Amino acid sequence: MFKNILVPTDGSDFSNKAVATAARLAQSLQAKLLLLHIRSPIETPHHVEGGALSNLGGEVVMQEIEAEERQLLDAALAIAAAEGVKAETAFVAAYAVHETVIRIAGEQHCDLIVMASHGRRGISGLFMASETQKVLNHTTIPVLTVR
Repeated sequence: MFKNILVPTDGSDFSNKAVATAARLAQSLQAKLLLLHIRSPIETPHHVEGGALSNLGGEVVMQEIEAEERQLLDAALAIAAAEGVKAETAFVAAYAVHETVIRIAGEQHCDLIVMASHGRRGISGLFMASETQKVLNHTTIPVLTVR
C-alpha cells in the first residue's frame, strides 16, 4: 500500500507522537520512513553590532544550530528505532513549512505524509491555521493526522 512515508518533526510531544505512529505504520507495511525537520531561516540568530552574538563568530552560532537540529533528528530516529524501523533524516531551512513538506514529499516520491495536529477548532482554528491544515489543503498526497 504505502511504500514511502514522510513525517515532519519539530521535536514537540505532538510531533514525536506522529513519528511513533508513522514508524509503527512503516514497520507494519515494510515501508521507508523519512523524518523531516524544517527550520525557518528567520530563526537563525543574526549578529547585531554590540549585541551578545557579536562576540561569537558566525561559524560558532551555525555549529550550535546544527547541533540542536541533529539532536532533534536523533531523538526522532530513536523513536523510530524503538518501533523497529530504520529511518532516514532530512533537514531543510525554508520559509513556508507546508510548501516544503509537500515539495519534499514529491521529490522523495512519498505516498503518505504523517503529521501531528493540535486539533484547534472554532475561532482559534480559523485564525491559526496549522501547517498540517495547510498541507491538507494543498496536497494530493494522502495525509494521516495524529493527535
